[in-house]
Amino acid sequence: MLDRLITLIASELSVTKADISLDTNIHDDLGADSLDAVELIMSIEDTFQVSVPETEANSLRTVRDLLRFIEDSQ
Repeated sequence: MLDRLITLIASELSVTKADISLDTNIHDDLGADSLDAVELIMSIEDTFQVSVPETEANSLRTVRDLLRFIEDSQ
C-alpha cells in the first residue's frame, strides 16, 4: 500500500519517488499548495476507495498520516 501511495503522490505532485518517505510533509517538503492537496486527496479517495472528510483532510500532513488514514479506513 505504501508503494501505491508514494507512486500516486509522486505522480500528482510531479516529484520523484526518492523525494518521498513516511515522514515527508506534503506541504513543507514537496511544496504542495492547497489546490494540490485537494487534488491529491481526491486521487487518494479514487485509488484507495476511501472517503476523506474535509475536517480530517487538514490534519493529514505527512505520508505517514495519509497511510494511517487509508489503512484505518479500509
